[in-house]
Amino acid sequence: MKKRHSEEQIIKAIKEHEAGAKVDDICRRMGISSGT
Repeated sequence: MKKRHSEEQIIKAIKEHEAGAKVDDICRRMGISSGT
C-alpha cells in the first residue's frame, strides 16, 4: 500500500486536532474519510 501522506503531514494534523480543530475539517482538507 502506498503512503499518501508524509509523516510531517500526519503530525501536523494531529497537532491541529490537539489545538482544537475538528476532525471532520482536518479530514476534509487532507482528502481522507473521518472513519479512517
